[in-house]
Amino acid sequence: MSSHQDPICGMQVDEQNAAGKSEYQGQIYYFCSPACKNKFDQDPEQFAG
Repeated sequence: MSSHQDPICGMQVDEQNAAGKSEYQGQIYYFCSPACKNKFDQDPEQFAG
């Protein structure tokens, strides 16, 4: 299982337990909650990278 950092809140998220994921510029981002995913989706450029 692979762990990723939620780009919004910084929480560690496992791929299989993520509340959501989004793809931006060829990279997949995983989120701890739908709220974090929604915030990212509104302005991905601000949080990607």
